[in-house]
Amino acid sequence: MKILVIYYSQSGNTKKVADVIFEMLPSPKLIVKMEEVESLDEFDLIFAGFPVWQFGVPKPARPFFSRLTKAHQVALFVTHAMDPDTSNPELRMMLDGILEKCRKAGDKANLAGFFHCRGELSKETADMLAHSRMPLLERFAGMREETLGHPDHNDLRLARTFCQEILNSLKNPE
Repeated sequence: MKILVIYYSQSGNTKKVADVIFEMLPSPKLIVKMEEVESLDEFDLIFAGFPVWQFGVPKPARPFFSRLTKAHQVALFVTHAMDPDTSNPELRMMLDGILEKCRKAGDKANLAGFFHCRGELSKETADMLAHSRMPLLERFAGMREETLGHPDHNDLRLARTFCQEILNSLKNPE
């Protein structure tokens, strides 16, 4: 089985997750930035990751997803600034909606699985949000301190578990 790990990462959060997934995979394997991918056809499994931007898939990642077909086995992973364990009903509903949009990016493929974790909200992005004059975005800017250090050790442990579960499911299809 030949495996591709492909990612789009602006601040490094998604790359951290891509790197730990790549480490877990057996050879032959390849890791590349999303904008550098050429052919997808030679791969039996593709791990594809991106950060959430503007409540969904970032524009630079969209061309990759438009190339997918049901012939492609894809495991998606996403980083975002929200607390994945939030008990706030408003934030929970918002996060669920965002994640559903992200999950739909893989609809054209044979989706093997989906993983998400918190990433660190960059100072530049937080500053931009803080000056947006939009209350919701200003609120997100205020969450920056909570995101510092993510993806953390636990986030990366969960990414490794996700990777292993995908590999196991392909060895032992139900």
